[in-house]
Amino acid sequence: MTDAHGGTARPRPEALFDALGADYEKAFAGSEAHHASLAWLLDRLEPGSRILDVGSGTGRPTAEVLAGAGHDVLGVDVSPVMVELASRQVPGARFRLADARELPLEEASFDAVTVYFSLLQMTREEQTGLVRRLARAVRPGGTVVLATVPVDVDDVPHAFMGHPVRVSSFAAAGFEELARGAGLTVVEERSVLFTPAHPEAAPEPHLYLHCARD
Repeated sequence: MTDAHGGTARPRPEALFDALGADYEKAFAGSEAHHASLAWLLDRLEPGSRILDVGSGTGRPTAEVLAGAGHDVLGVDVSPVMVELASRQVPGARFRLADARELPLEEASFDAVTVYFSLLQMTREEQTGLVRRLARAVRPGGTVVLATVPVDVDDVPHAFMGHPVRVSSFAAAGFEELARGAGLTVVEERSVLFTPAHPEAAPEPHLYLHCARD
């Protein structure tokens, strides 16, 4: 596939996740580190906190766990299939079809924002800009959880669960610098090696940054 300039077109994230659907949940929702990250977040939240989940996928585990604990959760995702699945599976949360890069965000309008592995198909510039906007959307002292695959790559082709994608990310130190540059303090970080439950998936490093807005 080529773009209007004759180059290779960038695969659209919504097309990938429309195709993956519930298979993505089966592959990743069992991550012990992800559940431990949610437990850390729950310990910091006041009752009825307002939370934005960026790249909410099927709603599991993030929105389901947070809404189940009584919090007001808004999930956003670019995939219509994922939004439909999440709305059906997690009726206690709200889900919106939206690109987080274009989502209007009011200053200090959320108590917490979660971003679990939803940055990887954005450019490095887009990731940096979005995290800055998300940090400002959290009240001072509020919480931002960022999770990524910490590898030093910039717009490289990759096969993800049998589908072609292009990936950008940062090594761990660069991702931590991105968070600090957005006005966040890294309170805790955790690195693990996780193997998704999928025949075409390989072990991958996962980095979780638990942050507070300055």
